[in-house]
Amino acid sequence: MLLNYQQTKVKAGRIRKYQAILPNKREETIIAQKTKKSSSDKAKKIQWHPAFYAAAELELKENIEELDLISEYHLSKEPIRIDLLIIKEENAEKVMKNEIGHIMRKYNVLEYKGPGDELSIDTLYKTLGYACLYKGYGKTIDEIPADELTVSLFREAYPRELFFELERKGYVLEEKYPGIYYVSGNILFPVQIVVISRLNRTMHSSLRILSANADIEDIRKFLEQTENMKTPRERNNIDAVLQASVSANYEIYQKVRRANGMCEALRELMKDEIEQDVARGEARGEARGEMRGRAEGIVDTCCDLGLPEDAILERLQKKLNISLQTAQEYLQTFGKQIVKN
Repeated sequence: MLLNYQQTKVKAGRIRKYQAILPNKREETIIAQKTKKSSSDKAKKIQWHPAFYAAAELELKENIEELDLISEYHLSKEPIRIDLLIIKEENAEKVMKNEIGHIMRKYNVLEYKGPGDELSIDTLYKTLGYACLYKGYGKTIDEIPADELTVSLFREAYPRELFFELERKGYVLEEKYPGIYYVSGNILFPVQIVVISRLNRTMHSSLRILSANADIEDIRKFLEQTENMKTPRERNNIDAVLQASVSANYEIYQKVRRANGMCEALRELMKDEIEQDVARGEARGEARGEMRGRAEGIVDTCCDLGLPEDAILERLQKKLNISLQTAQEYLQTFGKQIVKN
């Protein structure tokens, strides 16, 4: 008898929040354990999985209209669920444009391990088991053909022990693309293991910044590539990725916003901190006891934060209750290098 199951079907851009808490077994010295535990605990509090779902959608955006993305797919009444299930529409292109999607067929099971989570041989077998259960729970016999199923596993760090164990068992690993390893041999479904830290920086910035130690160049590349993405679906995904990445790498993002100016998404995400900094700048100006002093404090702070010209003018008008012309005069007098929109 077929078991009933629930599924949460998430069309692009609407993904429910979910946080996985998995055991982290490491044999370290007492001091190292405490240090790593603190870092690991912080990473586990961050909502990495919703960010991964959003990053996956950004990665596959060229084919997104042909795909159904289903997060936390329930395989049964019990709490057994797939991190992300991707189903191609009937009229979808045979091969997706993004290299991560090249291996994918009609039904694709994705397992994601966040920073600090382990990716072991057992993780692989568990995910293969999910794929088998997904096939077995079809509504009719062979509704989900085995030759239309694939499995993908994602992790930031290189899974050295897993790869060693796979080779020891006779499986063949091929690095098909940078950071993307195909597993072949006596295995049920086509399998790829994606090592996020080794992916091409230009092609996969949305995944690469899902790190507790994000590289500043990856952050800049992501902000540059997403600057012109304006649809609600795209903005929702960008916000989800940034929310996790900024939470884990706050100091790095502070450097980015001061050095390069900010895109709209980052400016919105960090608006509370920006307003606090602007308020401190205004307070410094007020200490001088005059309108020009307040204006200079606001302009100095906004320039240091890398805010664009229109954002600075808006703050001057609002904070000082002055006209646009007067605000422009203050900006011309006190402005440093201004970011043009």
